[in-house]
Amino acid sequence: MEKKVDAKMAGKLSLAIGVIIFASSLVYIWNSVSASGNYFSELGALYTAGTGAAGAGLLSGVLGIPMLLLFGKTGAEILCILALLLCVMFLFGITLKHIFQFLKKPADKVAESVNSAREHSKRRRAEQNRRQEQSAVPPLFERPDFESGAFSVPDITMNGKKHKKTQSGKIDIPIDGSVSKPPEDIDNKRKRLETLLQQTNVHSAAQDAQATEAPMATFAAKKVMEKKRTPRKSDPQQLQPDPQTVPFDIDLPEDDRKRPRENEKGYRFPPVDLLHPNFSSEDSDAFNELQENGQKLVSTLNSFGVQASIINICRGPSVTRFELQPAAGVKISKITNLADDIALNLAANGVRIEAPIPGKAAIGIEVPNKTISMVTMRELIDSKEFKREKSRLTVVLGRDISGNIVVTDLAKMPHLLIAGTTGSGKSVCVNSILLSLLYKGSPDEVRLVLIDPKMVEFSKYKGLPHLLIPVVSDVKKAAGALNWAVSEMLERYKTFAAYNVRDIHAYNSMIERYRKRYANIPADTPREDKPLTDDGLPIPDEPMPQIVIAIDELADLMMAAPNEVEESICRLAQMARAAGMHLVIATQRPSVNVITGVIKANIPSRIALKTSSQVDSRTILDFGGAEKLIGKGDMLFSPVGAPKPLRVQGCYASDEEIENVTGFIKKSYKSEYDESVVEQIEKIASQDLSAAGKDSATSGTADEDRDPMLEEAIKLVVEAGQASTSLLQRRLRLGYARAGRLIDEMEQMGIVGPHEGSKSRQVLMTHQQWLERNNLIGD
Repeated sequence: MEKKVDAKMAGKLSLAIGVIIFASSLVYIWNSVSASGNYFSELGALYTAGTGAAGAGLLSGVLGIPMLLLFGKTGAEILCILALLLCVMFLFGITLKHIFQFLKKPADKVAESVNSAREHSKRRRAEQNRRQEQSAVPPLFERPDFESGAFSVPDITMNGKKHKKTQSGKIDIPIDGSVSKPPEDIDNKRKRLETLLQQTNVHSAAQDAQATEAPMATFAAKKVMEKKRTPRKSDPQQLQPDPQTVPFDIDLPEDDRKRPRENEKGYRFPPVDLLHPNFSSEDSDAFNELQENGQKLVSTLNSFGVQASIINICRGPSVTRFELQPAAGVKISKITNLADDIALNLAANGVRIEAPIPGKAAIGIEVPNKTISMVTMRELIDSKEFKREKSRLTVVLGRDISGNIVVTDLAKMPHLLIAGTTGSGKSVCVNSILLSLLYKGSPDEVRLVLIDPKMVEFSKYKGLPHLLIPVVSDVKKAAGALNWAVSEMLERYKTFAAYNVRDIHAYNSMIERYRKRYANIPADTPREDKPLTDDGLPIPDEPMPQIVIAIDELADLMMAAPNEVEESICRLAQMARAAGMHLVIATQRPSVNVITGVIKANIPSRIALKTSSQVDSRTILDFGGAEKLIGKGDMLFSPVGAPKPLRVQGCYASDEEIENVTGFIKKSYKSEYDESVVEQIEKIASQDLSAAGKDSATSGTADEDRDPMLEEAIKLVVEAGQASTSLLQRRLRLGYARAGRLIDEMEQMGIVGPHEGSKSRQVLMTHQQWLERNNLIGD
């Protein structure tokens, strides 16, 4: 070991001496014109000059004089410089790669400064042109920008002139979008994205010493962008937009914009002014963030021997997707196994890899943004995607990674299951669905049944005319409401069979057809004088409304009455679609005893928000991925028939917005609860309670094995508020086996909840219910 250290030190010392000799020789060659023929006399002259503090001394002539005599001044300078550089490189361990990187940094800074100055100049010219256009045209009504890309408003003819308004969104480089853009905007974005992809792929190629040809991403980016160079021409018939589907920021009179929409029966829909606009600031560092992450991503893959190039970048509200095209011979599993390493190098909380992207020959790596852009409810409700949908059950969910608005129809799903941990945005997602229904359907078209075991989530919807019954918060009444829904579904099917129609849409179309046929008959005509259908049945007076049953927390219902709730949900999920009844079920405990296999089999459409583990993600979606979401509305939306889920940033509906919308509707219309439905639910709940009481009372006399201490045990757990075997042992002086049997009997009777590990069991019977049970037993 000492010999190796000595050899290394000797080598370093030799290199240092060589540096001194070649540096001195270089000084001698620069100061000399030509060398004389006498070598030693020249050395003596150098020594004499060195003692007088002139020149480089005797050492400079040891190699300088022979090199000057043999190669001339120019050749000697070149050889001396090369030898000096080699000695310095070996002495300090410097390689050609390090030198190239050192020289490349100032060049990159200069190129970045030139590009930023060029972009600033273009934006300044565009701003000047916009101001000139505004000075000639009346100002348009402004609205805060969308955050996911630029969009344009169709040309509008006003006074014989065409004016066009373009708004630039927060992100300046996405290329995925379904909205046509002006030619200047497309060229600008094309150049910036092409520059970004070139810089990203060139940077990775520079780090690979064997890469000598042009990067693959540059050629791929050009191919991708060639399809977007020519903007689609506007159809002359589309220059005049439909007033019902026109975007909010078109130059309409202010009174028309604020006036609520009305349907044929005079119902006024709430205006969009009740919702808060988007006031998010401009993100000037978005381009630099994408460039930096793209370079790190490609360099990380290259460090693991995976050759890939970036062909596209999609920046969404919360995540950015880098679309990679792997080189030939690279397996997908090589990239998917590097998820943790990519997250480490990007300093991200976690990345999600989608391999491959549906419909594309690429792999998507989704990286969370440093700043999450909030998606407001107003921009979605006011979008043309939501307005052009004719279904009364159209709901908005948010924006996908490409910035496109995600709109779905509950009637096609036909039921929806929402699950996620606490704080993931589950209740906000349910509120956005309910607000969408209020903006799309009138009380005659859509009725709601809201079940809120937590008693606080749906409290703002109390008193709405859309509610079929008051908001249900009692667990026993919730089971009765689901039981009534099953009965209503069966009654509707009997009506469909009598009128020979298949579903609710055919039934309502039949009513509308007969109304048009007998439109001249007065409305006050006696019922016996009214015309009949072709089958001889009376024509119904009103069409059937569609019913949406929203459950905020399924876990509480499954804990209180698991058999009744699961049976009702399964029957509704199997048959209620054609009857116009749809379920929206939410839970924050996606375990197998809450979301059972029977429920999953009958509810194919699901939304998974952030989960705590991969097991919970598999419980919801049948595969992992939800555990890597970032929360705050980040979701995986898996509609029925979709091969893979869609990542969506959910919209945010604040409590103030909900109060504004519901308050507007309550001021104009009063709640009209169906008293017959309320009475039927009360009757079902009381029948279940009476049946439970009578069964428990009669079973004590009929069954010889019933423990005589059962009533005392029930009284004890109701008063204590918890149930456990050790509690019964201490208070009632029972053995362990007998106390365990009492706990099992109370669980079968629905008095206590299921086993929860080391925790005490939850008591499901209230003190009032226990008093009613005692009265029934006494009678």
